[in-house]
Amino acid sequence: MTIDLAKVEATLLAAADAAAAHTLPLFRTTLAIDNKYAVGFDPVTEADRGAETVIRAIIARDFPDHAIIGEEWGSTGESDYCWIIDPVDGTRAFISGAPVWGTLIGFAHNGVAIAGLMSQPFIGETFLATPGSATYRRGGTTTTAIQTSGQTELAPSRVFTTTPNLFKGEHWGKWEAIEAATRLQRFGMDCYGYALLAAGHADIVIEPRLNTYDIAALIPIIREAGGAIACWDGSEPTSGGDVVAAATPELLEKALALVNAS
Repeated sequence: MTIDLAKVEATLLAAADAAAAHTLPLFRTTLAIDNKYAVGFDPVTEADRGAETVIRAIIARDFPDHAIIGEEWGSTGESDYCWIIDPVDGTRAFISGAPVWGTLIGFAHNGVAIAGLMSQPFIGETFLATPGSATYRRGGTTTTAIQTSGQTELAPSRVFTTTPNLFKGEHWGKWEAIEAATRLQRFGMDCYGYALLAAGHADIVIEPRLNTYDIAALIPIIREAGGAIACWDGSEPTSGGDVVAAATPELLEKALALVNAS
């Protein structure tokens, strides 16, 4: 079956708009916050659950035979084509009023993400990729092509991770090696950091223990903008895992070598 990529793009955009209509009225308001964990803290709110519900409805309308994986409502359907949803990536940022959360919707074929969208509706930004195209839009309908910085060296690189605390324990030496080898490190960006890498404003993003819905939508955005992304063992990251993204394949190779030597 040949997939209609124009229809995929239209569905991504329509689903993001529907999610924004649900999340924006709740952002920077007093929300009930539930914790998914018995030990620790993994917050979820009405914004997460409601946004995923409306995204699923649009996908089911446009592609009823496709599978869907979502952070809040799990997996449905069986197909070589799969939509992967994180309705509010960065819920901690959301409940803190910081506009670095985003709605992530990925589209995968045979286990590899080939199209994806990151929408930050409060700022009005959309990063979108389909095969052969990576674009950015801020308000309105005018889109511009994006590309990574082209950085190939570790020393001048700008690095994002959500928090170094993610590396505590067995991975701490890997973070120390990356930090020592690069110029600048910034934290707390969630999905927004990957979008900034695709747009040329950062050079490396590295994080352990990601789920598929944390990363699938971002993979095509990075790759179509000229970047490279893999699990630390070099494998395909669409299913999640320990992940590093870089502005170029050359920089990714150097980051992977550093991580695997530490």
